[in-house]
Amino acid sequence: MTPLPPAALTGRLLLATPALSDPNFHRAVVLVLNHDDDGALGVVVNRPLDVDVDVVLPGWQPFATAPGKLFQGGPVALDSALGLVAVPGDRPDPLGVRRVFGSVGLGSVGLVDLDTPPEAVVAELSGLRIFAGYAGWGASQLEAEIAEGSWFVLPAEARDAFSDTPGELWSEVLRRQGGDLALVASFPTDVSMN
Repeated sequence: MTPLPPAALTGRLLLATPALSDPNFHRAVVLVLNHDDDGALGVVVNRPLDVDVDVVLPGWQPFATAPGKLFQGGPVALDSALGLVAVPGDRPDPLGVRRVFGSVGLGSVGLVDLDTPPEAVVAELSGLRIFAGYAGWGASQLEAEIAEGSWFVLPAEARDAFSDTPGELWSEVLRRQGGDLALVASFPTDVSMN
């Protein structure tokens, strides 16, 4: 396996292939936020929970992008909150935000400063999602999973992280690829039933 250069996957989408059997990632769409020699970190962007943002972060609900729910970002550190934001245009990064790619950013140290009053942060944003937990891989672990066929690695569009139809994102991303990947979008949820 040829090693990927550092940061090769940052800003890319990982879509679980039908072969991936881990229930934590069944039809998951993961936005990779960091990839380096030590491993990778991302958030599952298509798993809204039935929990309003206000339940865990009072005051942030009016600013959360529809559907205004907390998202399960992955199986690691479910008791932590991570804020993903969209910064429109070529504006400088707002206070406490670090762009990951394009208009998508995170707050410093991986979090929008959720202790700051939301009005001080959101005026410069065009999207906000709050995630409980994240997906993480140790050194070379993700590369091995990709090589064994567990993940499709695809280009991300900034709107993917803020889709108003997150439950359909897996199929939508595959369809826009065309060719054989577009056909995978129509696979049944349980491929053993095919």
